[in-house]
Amino acid sequence: MKRLGFLAYTGVEELDLVGPWEMATMWNAYAGGPECLVVAQERGTVRCAKGLGIAADHDFSTCPSLDALVVPGGFAAFNEMRNENLVGFVRNNGGEGKNILSVCSGSFILLAAGLLENRRATSHWKVLGRLREAGVSVVEERFVRDGNVWSSGGVSAGVDLMLHFIAETAGAEVACAVQHNAEYYPSRTVYGSAHLGPDMPAYMKRI
Repeated sequence: MKRLGFLAYTGVEELDLVGPWEMATMWNAYAGGPECLVVAQERGTVRCAKGLGIAADHDFSTCPSLDALVVPGGFAAFNEMRNENLVGFVRNNGGEGKNILSVCSGSFILLAAGLLENRRATSHWKVLGRLREAGVSVVEERFVRDGNVWSSGGVSAGVDLMLHFIAETAGAEVACAVQHNAEYYPSRTVYGSAHLGPDMPAYMKRI
């Protein structure tokens, strides 16, 4: 794997993109992982949901060939589902067995691109019902792989998805190096009981 792209668009959820980016760029720095780049419909600064600006290295026309693409989410993902330029870019980068990863509601962009047909996937807990209604076989786990399509739950789950992706594609020792240098050993402390609510995904109820 030589090049890993991260899709940016106005209103994207910051951690959906930056969390996996941190893991992927540590893969590059500590274990010879792929080059990482940000791509958007237009080059320049992309303003995220909470106000953070992220610089896009390439637009869709100048983006070099990618071996994998990360599609983050946020409320804006539901607007981008109707952006045929963006959806077409995702479609073109999710075919022919190329790995494509969605975080949170980024799964709905994959849905619009036709990449979830006959696939298992997940998303943020708030929209799992909507994903089911669209005909997707929803898996209530923090992340799930179905062939070349990888998806995760909301926001912070993208970090775990990327580590799993690294382990599956480059091996457990490489993922170990990334995890250790990131000092990513999450506390098992759970605050309150919201995760036990009746509409929460199965993996939360096992915490």
